[in-house]
Amino acid sequence: MNPTDTNDAPTLALHALAWTLADPARARRLLDLTGLDADALRGSAANRGTQAAVLGFLEAHEPDLVACAAELGVKPETLVAARRSLEA
Repeated sequence: MNPTDTNDAPTLALHALAWTLADPARARRLLDLTGLDADALRGSAANRGTQAAVLGFLEAHEPDLVACAAELGVKPETLVAARRSLEA
């Protein structure tokens, strides 16, 4: 999976969300830590706050951050910068 524009924070966050949800244990941890349920996550996936939360979730667990970045073909710092952009 490669985002077409790695400078587009919302697109990058959605790709990161898809990567996160591809693993059931990681998806459950995301839901548990954010307090969202699957329906709420689906309904708010386009929300910048939710997108920032997904990236923050990855940032809080470096192995996931590094693995997701590698899968998306970006540097971990790019995901961190995207979160900051979404929070601004």
